[in-house]
Amino acid sequence: MAVHHVTEDAETFTCNVFLVLGERTTLVDAGAMDGIVEAIREHTDELDAVVLTHQHGDHVEQLEAVCEAFDPEVYAYADHPDRTYELADGDVVPIGDEEFEVVFTPGHADDHVSFVSETTLFSGDVVVHDDGAFDYGSFGRTDMPGQSREELIESIDRLLERLPDSVEQLYAGHGGVFHGDVRDVVETALERAEKREPKYPDG
Repeated sequence: MAVHHVTEDAETFTCNVFLVLGERTTLVDAGAMDGIVEAIREHTDELDAVVLTHQHGDHVEQLEAVCEAFDPEVYAYADHPDRTYELADGDVVPIGDEEFEVVFTPGHADDHVSFVSETTLFSGDVVVHDDGAFDYGSFGRTDMPGQSREELIESIDRLLERLPDSVEQLYAGHGGVFHGDVRDVVETALERAEKREPKYPDG
């Protein structure tokens, strides 16, 4: 399963957008980077689906442009004009060459979901490897209106319950891609979140 980080060279604020090639070529989030369509076309002319971890602007701003260019099916937990399939906790969706379980992971966003296979975790913003606040296990911010640290902690717990020990690839909404012991990274993020200290104390 080939995964391309198509917003890696973005010069404006965006989430990480991952293009997963395979039997079902899929974009994980659509991002906010102008030129996303051209970046996708560098790897493929066909896009079967877009799966959304959540609908904050940095994850969906370019969704309409992607849909106009490729006419993919769009999977999302919350309603969206371009959504074609409603996601629910426990659903299974094909991404690339693997089947991924949908795990409902609110806290950072009330419509947040993560995608877990036997090898790979697309975690959106609930857990990231490194993001400027922490290295090796950080978590989505919860200090904005509508966010909840308690829900986020419950979500990371739920993610750990459903995370196979065989997962060795972590693709998060921000920060770097991680290859290795993903469970340890997620457990580290949980420990930090449980301290309930501000993620950005000077913010």
